Amino acid sequence: MTRPRILLSSLIVSVVLLAAAAQAAPPKIVPPLEGKSETNQLFNGKDLDGWQGNMDLWSVENGEIVGKNTKPVPVSTYLLTKRKFSDFRLVASGKLVKSEMHTGFAFWGRIAPDHGDKYTYAGHLVMFPSAWGLYDLFGRNGLPVDGKPAQAVGKQHDWNLIEILAQGNRIRVAANGKQVVDWYDPQPETVKEAPIGLQLHQNNDLEEVRFKDLILTTFPEDKLITLKP
Repeated sequence: MTRPRILLSSLIVSVVLLAAAAQAAPPKIVPPLEGKSETNQLFNGKDLDGWQGNMDLWSVENGEIVGKNTKPVPVSTYLLTKRKFSDFRLVASGKLVKSEMHTGFAFWGRIAPDHGDKYTYAGHLVMFPSAWGLYDLFGRNGLPVDGKPAQAVGKQHDWNLIEILAQGNRIRVAANGKQVVDWYDPQPETVKEAPIGLQLHQNNDLEEVRFKDLILTTFPEDKLITLKP
């Protein structure tokens, strides 16, 4: 074997060994933060008091938050809580009425008008139902979480019961009574107190998303509460 081939082979082996070591390494664990635990309705069922966003795209109908567009949305836009949260449990129902584009819940980030929309978001996103998983908006993009468990229980154009438990740098998600995500962010510096956002995805077609029954607990108990036996 020639010297260049030997060096290339050694480099490949080194990369493979480093990747294996990274996978085998235990996750960085940031313990849950401590604070006052309170349970509140994020949405009062009547209006968007406590929220901010492009009100040409967001409204309330029949006790549900509705996001829909009549012309293209060039950058994903969000309905955002005025309050900020770090450790929390969010239980909510969400429905993709029209479009095959996903929607989701954003958190642990920032409102990011520098990315092309006054109410877009840079941070973590729990996606559903067209593409289940975790995403780092304007960061690492898709995060290494298997979406298949959620796909098995998710509903494309019907209500999905979602529970997000965000503590320390750990994210757990339950969908329709089944745990589908348990992941520690290896970059805990990206975790921050931030608004929670409901996503209306970038699209060139009509999209409609709906949300209801949004209950949030700050500094919650360390367990998912919507799991079915």
